[in-house]
Amino acid sequence: MNTATSPGMSRTRSADLIELEHSLGAHNYKPLDVVLTRGERVWVWDIDGDRYLDCLSAYSAVNQGHCHPRILAAMVEQAGKLTLTSRAFRNDQLALFYEELAALTRSHKILPMNSGAEAVESAIKAVRKWGYEVKGVPEGQAEIIVCSDNFHGRTIGIVGFSTDPDARGGFGPFPAGFRVIPFGDADALEAAITPNTVGFLVEPIQGEAGVIIPPAGYFRRVRELCTANGVTLILDEIQTGLGRTGRLLAEEHEGIEADVTLIGKALSGGFYPVSAVLSNTEVLGVLKPGQHGSTFGGNPLACAVARAALKALTEEDMIGNSAGQGAYFKHHLEGMGGGAVREVRGRGLMLAVELHPEAGGARRACEALRARGILAKDTHGHTIRLAPPLVITRDEIDWALERIEPVLAALG
Repeated sequence: MNTATSPGMSRTRSADLIELEHSLGAHNYKPLDVVLTRGERVWVWDIDGDRYLDCLSAYSAVNQGHCHPRILAAMVEQAGKLTLTSRAFRNDQLALFYEELAALTRSHKILPMNSGAEAVESAIKAVRKWGYEVKGVPEGQAEIIVCSDNFHGRTIGIVGFSTDPDARGGFGPFPAGFRVIPFGDADALEAAITPNTVGFLVEPIQGEAGVIIPPAGYFRRVRELCTANGVTLILDEIQTGLGRTGRLLAEEHEGIEADVTLIGKALSGGFYPVSAVLSNTEVLGVLKPGQHGSTFGGNPLACAVARAALKALTEEDMIGNSAGQGAYFKHHLEGMGGGAVREVRGRGLMLAVELHPEAGGARRACEALRARGILAKDTHGHTIRLAPPLVITRDEIDWALERIEPVLAALG
């Protein structure tokens, strides 16, 4: 199926755009060679008119599905009224955004930002300041514990405590004040805590590492250790939050509450960069005027979009759908692949298929899936990530399974 162009114009080919992108853009990504032009719900179309099932959801930014009409309408309406004032002035959307998000997440204080990395950096700053002003850590001595194989963003501060050589190689020197421990090891956390420890920054499920799920009971023990030692528990829910794992926040799977929760991505349904730091007065109350900010953070367009995105997520039961359809998807994936599949992991619609090393690599598998109409992402060499929008139906999952099975079988 081909897409016609306007009269008198030659049809733009995918190869032309790929070559232009390659020649003019920095080569910090290696995308699959598909040039997308349109999206609706779980489907995207390339410029040749070919349709694909999106099984990445822009790293969970499109949980509500592509171009959700309610979010689109809110964006168009607000864009026609007021888009940006900066925080030098107030706007009529920010307070309502605070009110609705606080009621949904039981947060007491909210700091709006733009990207996920900005939310992480903001939390680090606030928790360090809390450590000095409230906990009484000597100035310049605050420590934050993080986990190996973490992914919290791409800033200099964040990649400095990454253990991924590609993420940090050649970018130093890095800020000090971070201690790295294994993920999922509560004993290692207990041993790493010192009187100068102000925070433990961790993902409930490590997404970029390949959907790594910690042992049962891990986060209950983490919560106990942080409480007992006066350590702020910071959960990075930028990927796992807002329904992706079948709960509003992934922390709910173990019945805990973080002291600081970071959300982003699906907070805008893929329409606009919006993130937020959720916490309490004790932590965020240390920030005074002039000490932290963002020109675009909390702007009226962002707030209107985020409000509509949250309403769509909750009122249309996307979280329940994620839990039910995710369990179905995972169950059927576990029966596939013959000798190629080492393990299937996941919660809700945050899934991963890890291949045996001799299977030929996850990139090869993702190329084969693309040829069958499914867009997925490889990570860490041997893992295929599958994370479709939360609006996916049982029939659409069956459609995907019919195409995934022969690809995995061929690898075996």
